[in-house]
Amino acid sequence: MDSTDLTELLRSWPIEPGRINVRLITGKDGARKIQVRVELGILQMDLDGRPDGLVQGEHPTQLDLHRDRLEQYEQHAGLPVGFVLSVEQCRALRQEAVQFYHRYVALFAIGEFELVVRDTQHNLEILDLCRDYSAEPNDRILLEQFRPQIITMRARALAEQAIAAKQPRHALAALDQALDQLRDIFNEHGNADAYEKSNEAALLRGMRDALVPKLPASQRVELEERMQAAIDAENFELAAILRDELRMMQ
Repeated sequence: MDSTDLTELLRSWPIEPGRINVRLITGKDGARKIQVRVELGILQMDLDGRPDGLVQGEHPTQLDLHRDRLEQYEQHAGLPVGFVLSVEQCRALRQEAVQFYHRYVALFAIGEFELVVRDTQHNLEILDLCRDYSAEPNDRILLEQFRPQIITMRARALAEQAIAAKQPRHALAALDQALDQLRDIFNEHGNADAYEKSNEAALLRGMRDALVPKLPASQRVELEERMQAAIDAENFELAAILRDELRMMQ
């Protein structure tokens, strides 16, 4: 019977209420790992590859495994038509996505925004793969409820990266692109009104509103040109957004 007691380890890293308790360490294998202090213990994840450190045969992740399968199928068949993911394969992809979710939330808490972009992109590609190739209809839509959250987290990380690099224009572009993606998602589901009330859109708009006054004055002309182009294209919703941004710059 294993008698390893973790009490002293847990006492050495007490929980700090009101914040995500995260730290980076170097493992005995020399690789960096991320640890999260939770109420009942410590969660440890590899920083690269799958968070649990397991490989999928010759592939580092389930996503890599099935992308390779799809590529080989297309090489033989010429088209992806006929390629399917089984119920078991979709379940394995979902389980992997959960691991990546826990890691990118922890990474965001410590400001590792480049790695957050990497992991959110990984999960978006899992969603795309399941949506496009699942054999069962339920598996095609099961993860779609999480797409707005993942898009939002990715945009926040991109914006934070750009702000740190003193590139507010790039940050604004990342936020605007994500808002467009969110609007398209809600429109596709026939729920356009829910977009305006969604927490994700509100969060990104709040970031954008705080960012616009920091833009260099020289970008006012560009915003005016974008607004006029939106009006010419009868995209009045975008024109209204750009008009508000110009007002904030003033």
